Amino acid sequence: MSNKSSLYRRARKNLAPLDSQQQIALRKEDAAEGGCGVVGLLASEPLQGKHLYTASFQMRNRGNGKGGGIAMLGLVADEVGVSDRVLKDDYILQIAYLDPACRQELETEHLFPFYEVDQTQEISTIDDYRDVDLEVRPPDVVRYFVRPKTDSVEEFAAKNEIRGFSEEELQDEFVFQRSYGMNRTYYASLGDKRAFVMSHAKNLVVFKAVGFAEQVIQYYKLSDSRAHGWIAHQRYPTKGRVWHPGGAHPFIGMHEALVHNGDFANYFGVCEYLKQNGLHPLFLTDTEVSVLLFDLLSRSYGYPLEWLIEAMAPTTERDFMQLPDEKKSIYKALQMAHLNGSPDGPWFFIIARNDVKNSKLQMIGITDTSMLRPQVFALHDGAVQIGLIASEKQAIDAALESLASDDKRVCPVADRYWNARGGSYTDGGAFEFSVDASDRSKWNAQDKFGRSVELYSDSAAGRPTKKPELPKSLQELTRIYDLPPASNGISRKWHLAEVQNTINDLLDENKARLPHLTTAKPRPSLIIDATEFAAEGPRSLSLQIVKSYQEGWQHIIVYRCRGHRFIGCGIQENSTDLKIEVYGSSGDYLASGLDGAEIIVHGNGQDQIGQIFNKGRLVVYGDVGQTFFYGAKGGEAYILGNAAGRPLINAVGSPRVVINGTCLDYLGESFMAGDPLNGGGFVILNGIRRNELAEIEDLPTPYPGGNLFSLASGGAIYVRDPQKVLDDDQLNGGRFESLSKEDWNLILPYLEKNEQLFGIRTQQDLLRDLPFDQAYRKIIPAGTGALH
Repeated sequence: MSNKSSLYRRARKNLAPLDSQQQIALRKEDAAEGGCGVVGLLASEPLQGKHLYTASFQMRNRGNGKGGGIAMLGLVADEVGVSDRVLKDDYILQIAYLDPACRQELETEHLFPFYEVDQTQEISTIDDYRDVDLEVRPPDVVRYFVRPKTDSVEEFAAKNEIRGFSEEELQDEFVFQRSYGMNRTYYASLGDKRAFVMSHAKNLVVFKAVGFAEQVIQYYKLSDSRAHGWIAHQRYPTKGRVWHPGGAHPFIGMHEALVHNGDFANYFGVCEYLKQNGLHPLFLTDTEVSVLLFDLLSRSYGYPLEWLIEAMAPTTERDFMQLPDEKKSIYKALQMAHLNGSPDGPWFFIIARNDVKNSKLQMIGITDTSMLRPQVFALHDGAVQIGLIASEKQAIDAALESLASDDKRVCPVADRYWNARGGSYTDGGAFEFSVDASDRSKWNAQDKFGRSVELYSDSAAGRPTKKPELPKSLQELTRIYDLPPASNGISRKWHLAEVQNTINDLLDENKARLPHLTTAKPRPSLIIDATEFAAEGPRSLSLQIVKSYQEGWQHIIVYRCRGHRFIGCGIQENSTDLKIEVYGSSGDYLASGLDGAEIIVHGNGQDQIGQIFNKGRLVVYGDVGQTFFYGAKGGEAYILGNAAGRPLINAVGSPRVVINGTCLDYLGESFMAGDPLNGGGFVILNGIRRNELAEIEDLPTPYPGGNLFSLASGGAIYVRDPQKVLDDDQLNGGRFESLSKEDWNLILPYLEKNEQLFGIRTQQDLLRDLPFDQAYRKIIPAGTGALH
């Protein structure tokens, strides 16, 4: 791979950095630390902006209204009023005019002398920004379809002594530096901020404002606009001008726009690395630095995507040792070369990119090596192929539901949902969805290593021509939804969607028959439509559940959940007479602080579930997200699928948990749950899954990570590992110990309850004719002997 980094450094020798006064002016009023909401969609057909609006709105509680933005990738030529040739070949320069009076000056001095302008468009907006509850009027945006003038490019090359560039590379660098000059003059200089370049790419545009991402869509009237790819960001970066639209995400490199959740511990170190390569951040945010680094590795170093990801999120420790020798050699060289320029998390990136050289429209999600920020990927196959990435699964479900309401070929349920394991030998912690820019029917989904995303064998099947025969009782429908049978020729996602719709219809019907809330203690179940309540706050679903329990309801069913947080929180002590069932896409912090009740989640859970769980039972018919059972003190939990990163960290007391799948990493970190044979806590990890034939099969490994039971001082992990796949290198403060009859007698009742809930048979599916001490292994803290 040709390395042109020295040529690019020379080409950028005349780019002047900000002086100290300018940096101080730009960095005042930094934002507080906090979470963000990010979402991205890429499809084989253009999608309307209203579907991104729906997904973004679902994560409004991850924003603070001080900054939001969107990017569109793969526009539709007829809709933007240009020919296919212009859309393909021209750079789309979008300039935000904070002071419209400077437009003529900017065009006269910085635009028209250097570009052939094929078309100029003033982006339409609503009449009054206050109509969509914006507090600050967004900038006027003018879109220019431009081509660099030949004599200007030649003069630029001569002035900067540029040799060895292709015509395309030279034009890209010319555009990049022209935008830098405009931003430095009209935005980063001392004095009023008059204008800045929002984007300068081929077939990619950015909009942003002081507000929420969905307000950006409303203000610039983008709901009906179509593009193959969309990304959105809620909130503001933790560094930079947090009170100004210039500081909002997305940020641009060359032909890519990036949004991210998190920040860098080594922000200034990465800035210094960029300066060594002739790049000087102007907006002084970690997001700007991220996309400049991405662009540097892509254009200056010419790295393929796999190498680029490795340079930003290196593979370390045991994961590195699991790589093939060829990759070890390459990755070691990459890590040594980019040690000072690798962002130190926590962070998660979504990048919309026009890979012009390879004629691909890409949506890329990359998580940092430590996986400290939430992320969910999903894939919808079939007549319309869609890749989705978000901070929360409920945002993905909202997008699919919105798409399905307009296009009957789209199912409201994805074929697959999953989490990436950062810096891993398994998937590399990154996934790419792509559309061939010259043949939009060619669509692909793959991990960092170029391996296609695995789907069920029936995933591409279209919508059934007639509805499947379904039972009429809620109990039977729920069992089908929780534990889908073999597909039998019907696409699994469509079957699940039909079952889900039938459940909702049945609950609608029965909800209407129920009496109004009374102070008496009634017998029937209380059915609550979650859409009638807010996701959090004074009118939240969680507070309504607390109120309903106080009024005497003991079985509460909530359905059509869409990101509703804190379900089951705030229930009084010793609430052992309460059962809550949850249908739909529930939100973060479900069952946190629970003290006696039983909560059943019909589907996947999200992040921070069961934090400081004290007493009661949690059952999840799917996966759970980050930091499940963080700081738990007791109670039981049964998880049908997988846990993401850091389940049961800092747990104490006597929590007892069965995870039937696996978890990404850091299981039981700093576990402090005493002696399991004397009332303490433990985790059972089975390392299995249900396949499309509804059969139980082993995962490739019961645990892929390298931080199993790290720094634990109490408790135990009982892991099903008949092939002895796990080894001592995966333990960091733990050690294997023989499984005793006493251990088996302790965990057997939990496996029997697991069988009752999920149909996972202890003898046939887990032991498979093996003695218990050959099927299961016990892990205890390394500093202890036998704990009994």
